[in-house]
Formats: sequence, structure tokens, C-alpha cells
Amino acid sequence: MKVIRMKDVPAEPVEGGIFIGGEVSRQPLVTEDMGPYFSMTNVSFSPGARNKLHTHSSDQVLLVTAGTGIVATEEGEAVVTVGDLVHIPAGEKHWHGATPDSAFAHISLTQVGSVGQQVEE
Repeated sequence: MKVIRMKDVPAEPVEGGIFIGGEVSRQPLVTEDMGPYFSMTNVSFSPGARNKLHTHSSDQVLLVTAGTGIVATEEGEAVVTVGDLVHIPAGEKHWHGATPDSAFAHISLTQVGSVGQQVEE
């Protein structure tokens, strides 16, 4: 057993790539060297920051831990807040990030080895 305290995991800034619109940082909480099945990362977005439309090769689960955000697919958008859980099936085109007036954070759970792929918007 290992107890992980998020306050003790350093945030790593993420620049460019799939993220746009502001500052984004991540805290790797459960990494693939800790087990063969899943990884968890806390991702924090400044107001207006989000990722681009993308897919994952495995399901993704997001657990909102701070602020207000948007999770969107080709079919629509949902505003999410602390305590909301979002399940995104493998292969579904989506994006997620902060609303223009609120910072936002979520824990992302994916299968180890899951590949994310940006999709043209």
C-alpha cells in the first residue's frame, strides 16, 4: 500500500501540444511503474485553458476536484463542478477544460498504455 498526498506531488507545467488558452499543470499521482492497470493524474487549468479535441485508446474517467469546467463531445457540452464524474468511452472525440471565468481541476484515470490522439477541430 502507498498513501499519496496530492499536496506532496509537485505540479509540472504543461505547455503547447494539446493544451490551449492558458496555463495547465499536471501532477502524476499513480504512474505505470506503480502497477500495470491504470494511471491517474491531477490536471489543473487556469480560467479559459483547455485541451484540443482528442480521443483515447482506452476509456477515460474524470473526477472534478476544483472549480468549474466544460467537457464537450461532438454531440454537446456539459458544465461540470466539484464532485462530478465523467466517463468518456474509448475513441470518443472530446475536449475538457476550464470555463472562461473559473480555474478548474480534475483527476484523470486511464488505462496504462492508453494513447491520446489529437483530432482536427
